[in-house]
Amino acid sequence: MNKFLASHHTYRRILAALLPMVMTSMPWTSFAAGLPTMEDPSRGSGSGIMQTLQNYGYDIVMLVALLVVASMFVGVCYHAYTRYSEIHTGRATWGQFGLTVAVGAVLLVVGIWLLTTATGVL
Repeated sequence: MNKFLASHHTYRRILAALLPMVMTSMPWTSFAAGLPTMEDPSRGSGSGIMQTLQNYGYDIVMLVALLVVASMFVGVCYHAYTRYSEIHTGRATWGQFGLTVAVGAVLLVVGIWLLTTATGVL
């Protein structure tokens, strides 16, 4: 019985050692056929690798600017909602709520304008 267990264990060790070599020698290119292709940046692929990388960088900066504006919008909405809830508890007035909404809208417009100007520099 011990002889059987020893030989069985030896075969398992050999298979465990050979499995990575067999797996790496298999042609995996057939599985890559279903992958999507990479899109060009919004300003085109460019004439060289540096210009293409700059165009991808521009797209990344635009995405970050969009996330900044979205977070500003969420912040203004959250602050306006908390001011609205304070009206019902008697800690704030409708005038304060209107002022909060107006100042938040102005901050959003200024933020969008600044980010649009900043991305135009690129």
